[in-house]
Amino acid sequence: MDPSWPGQPSRRSVQRPAPPPTQSTEILINVYDLIPPGRLSSVLWTLGTSPLHSGVVIREREYAYGGHGHAGISGVYWTPPRVEPPGGTFRAEIAHGYTTATDEELDAMIKEIAEQFLGPTYNLLHRNCNHFTDALCRRLTSRPAPGFLNRAASIALLFPCFVPQAWATPPDYETAEGELVDEDEANERSLMLHHGRLSREHDASSIMSTRASESLESDAGSGISKGVAREENEGQSVIDRDSSGRLLPPSERAPAPRTR
Repeated sequence: MDPSWPGQPSRRSVQRPAPPPTQSTEILINVYDLIPPGRLSSVLWTLGTSPLHSGVVIREREYAYGGHGHAGISGVYWTPPRVEPPGGTFRAEIAHGYTTATDEELDAMIKEIAEQFLGPTYNLLHRNCNHFTDALCRRLTSRPAPGFLNRAASIALLFPCFVPQAWATPPDYETAEGELVDEDEANERSLMLHHGRLSREHDASSIMSTRASESLESDAGSGISKGVAREENEGQSVIDRDSSGRLLPPSERAPAPRTR
């Protein structure tokens, strides 16, 4: 894939800016085209109006943003670099710059931005993956991400019919791969809730034992259906619409938390 981007001459490799003399971390932006390869994709890319997905590469992790339905949990997730999102095709790697922040400072800055981009607040036009890329790049390097990343969203704000029809019927089960940056914290919270629940169950064990036979009798005919309903509800945890009700393409759906 040619790594050039709109407005730049076609070339085989991306020339990176010279790193500063001190120890530094390179910041890259990976760009993915959400239109299937073909003539339309080539024309839109040349014009700089392709619907795009992007991620920021820091220390061999690519950070991106997508929507999900879990309140209070960030929609920011990471994958190995260049893992194409569902329906996306890798287009370019942009050498954005360098940061002299330490690993601890980088972790803090990523967490700071991630907390501003929650899964349920994702919006295809107003708050998407490219808005996240811009915010993180500004925080890391004090420089904005390239403006063409969100040009399609800007046009769609003026002309809603620009949103590709292919985005209107994505598979309900498909999401981007990766791991939410909140995953570790979510696991810790889940573990604490689990221990608390075990403690409450232990305290109430005598009460439960006296009611066990009644529960078995009353739930005998409904236990299976309740279990199915619970599994179905869990299966719906992946959001398929943004905060304005627009259907999300699979590439813009963040991975669901592994621990509920």
